[in-house]
Amino acid sequence: MRCWWSRSSAPTCARASTCATSMGPLRRWWLRRRAGNGEWACLLGPARPGEWVSLDMETTGLDPRRDQILSLAAVPVRDGRVLVSERFERRIRVHRAFGIESIRHHRITPQEAASGVAVTEAVREFLHWLQGRTLLGYHLSFDLAMLAPHVRALTGFALPNPRVELAAAYAARARRAQPNAPPNLDFQHIADSLGVPVLARHSALGDAVTVGLCWLALQGSSGPLPGADRG
Repeated sequence: MRCWWSRSSAPTCARASTCATSMGPLRRWWLRRRAGNGEWACLLGPARPGEWVSLDMETTGLDPRRDQILSLAAVPVRDGRVLVSERFERRIRVHRAFGIESIRHHRITPQEAASGVAVTEAVREFLHWLQGRTLLGYHLSFDLAMLAPHVRALTGFALPNPRVELAAAYAARARRAQPNAPPNLDFQHIADSLGVPVLARHSALGDAVTVGLCWLALQGSSGPLPGADRG
């Protein structure tokens, strides 16, 4: 998870909720006709109700145009549980050097990164595992921006899955409780306020699990949750 910013620079609810450009129903219909029974038809089926996939990744930096994915992890969230036993997790090989600040953040060394799989292989496996399920994340827009060129190169279209942004959902709830106070969207604050322990911070799997637990805690609190944006 990329949290290399101060609390004061955390995005507002408006920014957090725009995690990706929505795909309209006509576009989805056209893609379903185009995909037919091909390899990527699995992404265009209906999302499973009551299930989310919490996604997180570690990267060499914060620029999707220049930086690379180091690790990717995702865990299903359904039936009130984060299903770590069904997780998807890959270490990904990078082709450019990365600096000491990056290593201090995610604790992945260049030697460890060199032992990973190719990014195209990892993304292909992830898309088959993901299918049409709803994505969940914290600053999910960054993860999707990092994935976007690899997804498009494989499938020919943008990732169509519905998605939910934890920070936006938390902000909406906080603003209902305190309309005149700007919500604190720092990850640690969200977890603390929901009574969720932060697990293995700045590891893709630890952050994905923590986001899933926060989402379940948010569902269990009073008041309606915002709906997912359709991909």
